[in-house]
Amino acid sequence: MSRRPSSPPVITLYDVPGHNAQPWAPNIWRIRFILNYKHLRYRTVWVEFQNIEITLRSIGAPPSSQRSDGRPVYTLPVIVDPTLNPSAPQILSNPNTIAEYLESRYPARPVFPEGSRALQTLFVNYIQEVFVKPLLPIMVPLSHQQLPERSQTNAHMSQSLPPGPQREHAWMLVKEQFDFLATILDKNASDGDGVVAMGHQVSYADFALCSVLVWIENMAAQDGWARVRHWNGGRWVRIRERCREYMDVC
Repeated sequence: MSRRPSSPPVITLYDVPGHNAQPWAPNIWRIRFILNYKHLRYRTVWVEFQNIEITLRSIGAPPSSQRSDGRPVYTLPVIVDPTLNPSAPQILSNPNTIAEYLESRYPARPVFPEGSRALQTLFVNYIQEVFVKPLLPIMVPLSHQQLPERSQTNAHMSQSLPPGPQREHAWMLVKEQFDFLATILDKNASDGDGVVAMGHQVSYADFALCSVLVWIENMAAQDGWARVRHWNGGRWVRIRERCREYMDVC
C-alpha cells in the first residue's frame, strides 16, 4: 500500500483574536502583510491574551523584550518556520526581527528594495514610537472592548474617552501626526505616485503604516476610520487600497 506524500511544511503565525475573524493587531498585521506579499504558505494559530505567555513558552519562543526587573515579556507576533528543518524550526518574535528574517530567508519580492533598509527602519520606528502614540489613549480601550470576553477579563486597560471635548482633542492630536506624515509622503509626488513610501512599489514602510489603518478601521470604524478616511484628500484610503491585495487571512 503506497503512502501518501506528506504536505510541505508551512509557516505558523501566532495572532490574537478580536471580536470577529478579522485580524486587528497592528504589529501582527505587519507580518501578515509580508507573508501575503511574498506569497508564502502559512497558517494562523489564534491565542487569546491570557494564554499568550504560556503558549509561547510551550513552543520555545524567545521573549520579545524584558521588564526593568529583568523578567521576560512575551508578546505577539511570533512565527514558527519549519521549512528548512521541520525537526528544529526557526521560532522568532518581535515584528522587526521577523521582518528581517523573512526578507533574508525569502528574498523574492523584497519588502526592503535595495539600498532602502536603513531609511525604512527609521520610517517604521517613527510609526511605532511617534505616529501611533496619540492614538493609544483612544484605540487601546476601544480594542479592549472588542476582545473576547475572557480576554477582557484578563487584560487591564484604561477607560475609553467619553464623547465630547476630551475625545475631540485626542483626535485632533492624532490628525496632527497624519497631517505631518502626509506632507512627507507628498514629496514623492514629483517622481513617484505620491501614495507609497518608496514612490512606486509597496514596501515594509507601507505595511507598517497600513497596519495602523487596519487597526483603526477594524476597532473604531465609526469614531475613527470614518474620520481618517476623509483626511488629507483621501490619502489614507488610497494607501489602504494599495495594500488590499495582501490582506488574505490564512
